[in-house]
Amino acid sequence: MYRIMLADDEGIVIDSMKFIIEKEFGEECEIEYAKTGRSVIELAERFRPDIAVMDIQMPGINGIEAMKEIKAFSANTVFIVMSAYDKFDYAQEAIKLGVLEYINKPMEKTRFVQVLRKAMELIDGNRKKRSDDLLVKEKLESVEPIIESGFIYNILLRESFDEDIENYKTILGVDTDYGYMMAVVCGDSQEGAHMTNAVGSSIKISGHYMELRAGIKEFFDCKVGSVMANKIAVLVPFEKEEMDYNTRIELIDRGRELVRYLRRHFNISFRLGLGGVKPLKNLDSSYQEALNALIASTGQVAHVDDLPIGCDYEKDYPVDIEKKLFESVRRGEQNEAALYADNFIKWMEDYEGGNMMSIRLKLLEFVLWAERLVYENGGMTYRFGSRDSYLPDVMAMNDIAELKEWFLEKIKTSCQNIGSKRQERSTDIIKTARDYIRDNFSKEISLDDVSREVNISPYYFSKLFKEATGENFIEYLTNIRIEKAKELLTDSDKSMKEICMECGYQDPNYFSRTFKKNTGLTPTEYKVKNA
Repeated sequence: MYRIMLADDEGIVIDSMKFIIEKEFGEECEIEYAKTGRSVIELAERFRPDIAVMDIQMPGINGIEAMKEIKAFSANTVFIVMSAYDKFDYAQEAIKLGVLEYINKPMEKTRFVQVLRKAMELIDGNRKKRSDDLLVKEKLESVEPIIESGFIYNILLRESFDEDIENYKTILGVDTDYGYMMAVVCGDSQEGAHMTNAVGSSIKISGHYMELRAGIKEFFDCKVGSVMANKIAVLVPFEKEEMDYNTRIELIDRGRELVRYLRRHFNISFRLGLGGVKPLKNLDSSYQEALNALIASTGQVAHVDDLPIGCDYEKDYPVDIEKKLFESVRRGEQNEAALYADNFIKWMEDYEGGNMMSIRLKLLEFVLWAERLVYENGGMTYRFGSRDSYLPDVMAMNDIAELKEWFLEKIKTSCQNIGSKRQERSTDIIKTARDYIRDNFSKEISLDDVSREVNISPYYFSKLFKEATGENFIEYLTNIRIEKAKELLTDSDKSMKEICMECGYQDPNYFSRTFKKNTGLTPTEYKVKNA
């Protein structure tokens, strides 16, 4: 259905246009008309036409001015101008207003119908686009909570790479590199710092997750995670590296309003923990701060900066360098880790003229912590007595250059072990798998059989095997079988059936098809050619 508005001060013209429209388009069109500029505007406000056929010269407000007024509240209306005045300035104004066509009176029926069809096609296209846009928006709204949860829990579980974070930022419209975490915790009631019936309340809010999510977003411009036990992790992007006092107070007040709103709406108790501002990739520590704030406080809202928890550092302590050093070690980035290690040593040298005992202890602390990261990441096997010499070695060094050399070597070794030990394990797995396949290719073996042999999941083994060999399991097994078949066809007098069985194929026809697919020849053709 198309709503068509006719605007002309001549009744005979309106009657003619109505007749043509009804004859050509029948019940597809709903038609209304007006004869003055003012009445046209009033009609358009009520009728909201899809198509407006406008005369330029009408009593009172002319057609050009009327179109300007109508476009202000009905931007999607398609205008067709029809006038006996073939004036250049009118045509120019019409073009500026985005008029579809400018028709001179007296009109030709064929021309008028042609322009109407063009307008209808344009309207159909716009309607389809709006429908598609709404569908995309609807789908996005259903997917957005999943993306937000993925973003948050990838960060909390330290599974995100820098590239992943940038992709999430682009998709979710996050335009800052900093943020803070909130922990929304619920229960039937609060007893000290503890929430009662955590399981029951988590089930209750899980059933109303979308309402809960919408409620949180009314108070904070944030990204909301999924329900985990009786907790929800919430990420709030923040434009600065630090939060000043006034902003923190405003944030706490808003948090109190949120808690009151959630309690009224869901009829259970809520508490809110607030962590400090951190770079996005380090927000796991902000979330831990939010949880610690709730543990250390009995209030409904608790901010980490208000409580005596966490570690405070002296003013000039290079916290950022320390964090980046261990992030580099965790990734096995030798050069990057060495750079941050060197920068930290320079800071210690400049601090109060370089206190040797403090430097020894700090370097020893850092080396032990770096090696702990290696142990946690599967890079080394822990042996109780393996570091007995560290303390005597460090205490025997009285030169900062000697200490620096020892420290950098240990950090470098930790980085190497993070990568190399993983690679060694992968290499051992692939070697064991290859040996097993070569020893058993004549049997019916599967990906699950080989995965079980190397004691890792089929999914992970498949991925690891493809990365190491450039072939998937089936391709690798087939190539071994075909090479063995070539050898038997060339150097033995065994029958085709015997060769087929020795190469792991039970069906001679399938063996023949597979052989030809890989060599371009049937087994018989290959045997004749290489006889």
